[in-house]
Amino acid sequence: MRYLILVFSIAITLLVNSCGIYNFTGAKPVNAKTFQVNYFQNNAPLIEPGIERNFTQELQEIIQNQTNLNLVSQGGELLYEGEIVDYRITPMTATADQRAAQNRLTISVNVRFSNRNSEEDDFEKRFSFFYDFDANEQLVGSQLTTALDVIFERITQDIFNESLAKW
Repeated sequence: MRYLILVFSIAITLLVNSCGIYNFTGAKPVNAKTFQVNYFQNNAPLIEPGIERNFTQELQEIIQNQTNLNLVSQGGELLYEGEIVDYRITPMTATADQRAAQNRLTISVNVRFSNRNSEEDDFEKRFSFFYDFDANEQLVGSQLTTALDVIFERITQDIFNESLAKW
């Protein structure tokens, strides 16, 4: 009986200790209270107006939604800055008459992250993702909005994982 109580006590202790570090977003504890996202300039050779503003807002939103950090306009302990460096549409598959059947929109963003409290976490890295669409369709209106949503969701999640979740 004494052995059973000892095993049960150890199991409960390990269970309680392991749950203390876990959170639902996957972000590791960071010793910061504020973050700052500077405006991401669009330096891509092909310019799509307004995507730099949308991307900046998407990055701010994912950090606000998945952490308890406060967004500030200057002096943030965590700083995100960079630029959109590529916006490209390329043909992906061809039909029998040598026309594109599918195109791919690829967006790449160069990000510089700095943590004023822990300089070993700083990085500069390029993040990229794509969206495939039918070559017979124009990439405008709702089609463009859908493509940007898919791409920005993936890129911002990758930036979050690299900077705060440490995946």
